[in-house]
Amino acid sequence: MFDLQDRVAVVTGSSRGIGRAIAEAFARAGARVVVSSRTREACEPVVEAIQAAGGTALAVPCHIGRKEQLTTLVEATLAAWGRLDVLVCNAAINPAYGPLAELSDEAFDKIMGTNVRSTVQLCNLALPHIAKAGGGSVVIVSSIAGLRGTGTLGAYGMSKAAEAALARNLAVEWGPRGVRVNAIAPGLVKTDFARALWEDPVRLERAETRTPLRRLGEPEDIAGVALFLASAAGAYVTGQTIVADGGETIA
Repeated sequence: MFDLQDRVAVVTGSSRGIGRAIAEAFARAGARVVVSSRTREACEPVVEAIQAAGGTALAVPCHIGRKEQLTTLVEATLAAWGRLDVLVCNAAINPAYGPLAELSDEAFDKIMGTNVRSTVQLCNLALPHIAKAGGGSVVIVSSIAGLRGTGTLGAYGMSKAAEAALARNLAVEWGPRGVRVNAIAPGLVKTDFARALWEDPVRLERAETRTPLRRLGEPEDIAGVALFLASAAGAYVTGQTIVADGGETIA
């Protein structure tokens, strides 16, 4: 049920962290994986690691904030393998930290443009090809910051709430053509994005204490959820936001 043999999957922001873990999990499940990040130099080590483990992958650099590069990403995938079955929208930014009252217009536009508009654009480019291939899956990596209020990540949280809403709407639009669209809302995961927190022993202990599983997430924890949503195991799941946070939001 978790087999992705002969499927073609594109994973944005897959040079490290959650994106890399998803790309590697998909490759282990048999998918041909397009590893994508801003530079080819960042992508190549992931491609090499996948190939060394017996998987199939290629690097297609893409700045998700530039529509022409999103177009190239989809076109390069089709040129290489002739189809597209799974899309994971993982790449995102957060250049601002603090209250919304201190957020500049430039930072707001950058966050919403990169995290929301580019995801809409990429989905619109990819979904017709996924449908043409007979149906498949789109996974959008959201965040628990989109499910609750925050005094420091307001714009980022808004963008992640918008991504979850996007998954619901696309699920309605594309479900009749066999395409499932879901979101994952990770909690605090041990990635470079959260390094300042988990490298601080005091803040780390506080975070672990408020999480029922008493630990931070690992990128592989989120990759498992993505594999479920991308494969036949999740065949009747669409339009959902699956929270993977160790129980943080219930505590």
